[in-house]
Amino acid sequence: MNRFTIPRDIYFSENALDILKSLEGKKALLVIGGGSVKENGNLETIENNLAEANVETKLIEGIKEEPSTDLVQEHLETVKDFEPDWIIGIGGGSPMDAAKAFWLFYEHPNLSFEDATKPFELPELRTKAKFIGIPTTSGTASEISNLSVITDSETGVKYPLASFELTPDLAIIDPVMVESMPKRVTAYSGMDAVTHSIEAYVAKPRTTFTDALAKEAAEILRENLLSSYKGDKDSREKVHYAQAMAGMAFSNAVLGNVHSLAHKSGPTFGVPHGCANAIYLPYVIQFNRSVVEDRFAALAKRIGLEGQNDQEFVDALIEWVRELNREMEVPNTLQEFGVSEELFNEHVDKMAENAVEDPCTGTNPRETSVEEMKKLFVAAYYGQEVDF
Repeated sequence: MNRFTIPRDIYFSENALDILKSLEGKKALLVIGGGSVKENGNLETIENNLAEANVETKLIEGIKEEPSTDLVQEHLETVKDFEPDWIIGIGGGSPMDAAKAFWLFYEHPNLSFEDATKPFELPELRTKAKFIGIPTTSGTASEISNLSVITDSETGVKYPLASFELTPDLAIIDPVMVESMPKRVTAYSGMDAVTHSIEAYVAKPRTTFTDALAKEAAEILRENLLSSYKGDKDSREKVHYAQAMAGMAFSNAVLGNVHSLAHKSGPTFGVPHGCANAIYLPYVIQFNRSVVEDRFAALAKRIGLEGQNDQEFVDALIEWVRELNREMEVPNTLQEFGVSEELFNEHVDKMAENAVEDPCTGTNPRETSVEEMKKLFVAAYYGQEVDF
């Protein structure tokens, strides 16, 4: 039996934020990242809309980096003291992932982080609060997904907390939130969305529903991501919707080795998540093509790439990803990003071990050993072709 779960309601297009004026509740905790959502006036709009609904608000801000267990503990007393019945994550993946972790440990203060990392074994939520996601970037799809990615402060290892309980109750996808998104954020978040659509399409738990969303998202991204990066307003809106569609796909089909590699190396090398995905994606496609070449080829055809046979279509898919990176000034190797060879060699063995244990490795279409995971890291560091 399969399952497909997305937020109860998704409001999108111009003025979608207006739905907050009719929110039923007493208190809403707002979690944001940097100051841009304040500077562009969008936070004020959100607060005014909630005030119109007679909902009291409290703000936790400054979640600029990927959240850690220490950060969660730092703010948890504030959450408990305020006693919100809504928690609203506003931003990219980091603020929304942090907000989901606040939600989880607010409802279950005695839950250990170790138990929280067990995939799809979280206890029931919504006994104290519900969750709203409002994205200010176009890639993570945290407003859609059942994931919260948290770094263990003791080990530095990043873990995806995964459960359908973490699926937001409400997603608000308003294009006004991404109108002033910087080019680098547009590039990194956009490549995150590209990765979500491709990995979801070949992941082991894929279904008819996830396939449809992954293909459509990939096609919209092919047609609009580069022009969105260059500042086209209409394309930016379309990409904002496409990333949510990719989110619906991967939240139910899960992901693969690209995310396993990114989760375990991002904190170590300081590589932003979307950038890490962009680097690893071509190498993982090469690795997986031996078992799902027909799937990659079908996706390449759907998005309008050229080829005469499956091999040529997959080659075109790999080159499309690399060319997107080049045109948006995203590195194609870890070395190009600036990771020193000494630092890479110091950590690669442990990263490979940890990546194999990542939940996303279990849904990758090709089984992967620690030795193969290390080879993928090495290939992505030096820019080597994957022929193993």
